[in-house]
Formats: sequence, structure tokens, C-alpha cells
Amino acid sequence: SSLLFSVVWLARIAHARKRKILVLLFLIAIAFQVDAQQNYAAAIEEYMQAQVKVNQFNGNVLVAKNGEIIYQEAFGYANYDTKKRLNLNSVFNLASVTKQFTAMGILLLKEKGKLSYTDSLRKFLPELPYSNITLHHLLTHTSGLPDYMSVLRPKWDHKKVAFNNDMIRFLAAEKPPIHFKPGQKYEYSNTGFALLASIIEKVSGQTFGAYMAQYIFTPLGMTHTRVYNTRRAANELIPNYAYGFVYVPDLKKYVQADSLPELDYVHYLDGIQGQGRINSTVGDLFKWDRALKNHTLVSEATQREMLSPQVLSDTLNKAYYGYGVGVRKSGKGNVISHTGGWPGYATVLTHYEEEDVTVIVLSNNASKSNAIGNDVAAIVFGKSITLPKEP
Repeated sequence: SSLLFSVVWLARIAHARKRKILVLLFLIAIAFQVDAQQNYAAAIEEYMQAQVKVNQFNGNVLVAKNGEIIYQEAFGYANYDTKKRLNLNSVFNLASVTKQFTAMGILLLKEKGKLSYTDSLRKFLPELPYSNITLHHLLTHTSGLPDYMSVLRPKWDHKKVAFNNDMIRFLAAEKPPIHFKPGQKYEYSNTGFALLASIIEKVSGQTFGAYMAQYIFTPLGMTHTRVYNTRRAANELIPNYAYGFVYVPDLKKYVQADSLPELDYVHYLDGIQGQGRINSTVGDLFKWDRALKNHTLVSEATQREMLSPQVLSDTLNKAYYGYGVGVRKSGKGNVISHTGGWPGYATVLTHYEEEDVTVIVLSNNASKSNAIGNDVAAIVFGKSITLPKEP
């Protein structure tokens, strides 16, 4: 019995020591993780300060790894004229980063049985003269439809703000020809996503903005996000807004894009939505990023349809387009990304799936957000980055 007691006693000591060792290893791992995140943050900060000093970066940045924000910062002005500073809740025009939200609107209706990817465009908008175009074609830029910006420019009254219904009536009346047979190839076209927004309205019976708010923004707690296509048409101003500025060499300063005659389309195309017009913050976009990763809004199978390569978009770089997002491979695995550009704005939202790294860069002075996002991701992946230097 004494021998048995000794064995049990020794086993308990070993077990206790093992538990202590495991706890110690766990604490060491946490310490390493915290230290690594601090190192990432310091390296990103050094890089971003160089971008501000050398390239006049103006905007907000958020970086996250494994669902934890490791860096976020605001740089520069929300309004160069008034010198109001940006903050982390500043609202930016997302431009084409909007397209993934529009795609999600279609996915939600598809899951409810309200429509199908194979449905015809004319099923919803019979006044349009285009046959054999499906929702899948619109979602993947394979419809062949000309971009509405180029066809409206020479014929639309530039003193009037155009809305989606105006664009549809124009296409129905003018009948600009498609560029190729639907499904034949990929050609980026804002028209498709504007039409998808109108289809969402027709099927749901709600405005695009109300639908997005009810089924996407509110459920995800995206309290600073909205469809904003009434700034010029209704002179509606929203608080904490990051106004878009562009640099004018002759004046040697940044001026609002609205003030330049050559950029008058920011006025007369301001009402068209679906391809753009969603405005948001870096924090809200991170909530959206988590929802895509965790398939919060739709089933995992439907979410994967959106984030999978649906059509080859770039043969040289072997890049694909899903539904409203770009899909490509990198040395770190699958990458889901989309950029946006509009006078004064340059935006990017990128998620590296296997490493679970998210990079969001929103600029309101047309900085090179995509390149900055790539460099910041490289820092997180432990690569050395050459800091920008004064020429």
C-alpha cells in the first residue's frame, strides 16, 4: 500500500508540474503574441509616417490579424479647407468597394428564393433591349454592357443629377450596343452593379439604401455606414465626413474635387448607386470583413459562391473575380480584395484568408491606397519594406 501511495503521489506531482509547464508555455505564447503585435504596430507606424511625410498620405488605416486589431490610425485632414482633422470614425466614400455589398444584397435575396443567378436581366427590367444577360453576368462583369459613365457623358445634361432610373431610361432609349456576347469574357463595367441595385429595389420593394441598412448594416452593427447619393441632389451633409480632395500642381495645393470643371461628373453622376455610393469607416469595414469570414449573413455555401473565383479577370497575374470581389492567390494563400477610386478617394479592403490578416486603407486625397495596403500586409508577414524617401 505504501508503494501504491508513493506512485500516486509522484504521479500527482508530475501532473501538477505538467499543468504548471502548460500554463507557463501558454503565458509565454501570449507574451510573444503581444510583443509581435507591438512590433507589427511599430513597423507599420514607421512606414505610414514615411508615407505621410514623403507622399502626403491622407486617410485612415486599419490592420487586423486573427480577428484582433493590431493597428489603426487616422492621418491628416477630413477637410483641407477648414483644417478639420480625420478621426477613426470619419466616413469615406468607398467607391467600388461598394460592389461587394451590392453582391451580398443579391445573395440574400437568392437565399430567400426571390431570385436566381440564372435569372435574366429583362425579367426584372423588361424595358432594356439586352437579351441573354443573367444576374451572374452582372455580378462578374461578363455582361458586355458598356459602362454608363462613358455613354451618359456626351448626352446627359450635366446640370442635372442622374439616378438609377435615369440611367435605365437612357439605356432603354439610346440602346448603346453591348461590347461582346454575354459570358464571352471579362470587362469591368459599373453598369452591371448599378442595375443590380435597381433589381434589389424591384424585388424587395425597398430603396437600395433602406434594404442595405435593414439587412446588412444594422445586423452587423455598422452604425457609421450608409448609402449616400443625396449630397449633391439634396444638398444633404452628414457629420464627420471625409471630403475628397485632389492635388492641383498649378495651385500647389489640394482642392475639393467638386470645384474642378473637368471633374463635373462627380455632380451629375452622384445619384447612381450600387456600383458605388456606400460610405463607411475603417471600423465598420472590419465588422463587414468578419461577417464575410464567419458567413454571418448567409450560409457558408452561399458565402463561398461570392468569395470563389467565378471568372478569370487577369490572365497575366492569374487573378479572378467572384461576386463583387477580386480573388487571387499569393504566397500566403487565397486573397479576397477590392479597390475603389473616385475623384479624391482611393480605397482598398483586403483579406488574406489562410493567415486571417485584414488590411483596410481609405484615402480622401487619392493616395496610392492599394500599394500601401500591399506594403502593410508584407510587414505583417515579416517581409522587409523599403520606406519611401524624399527624392
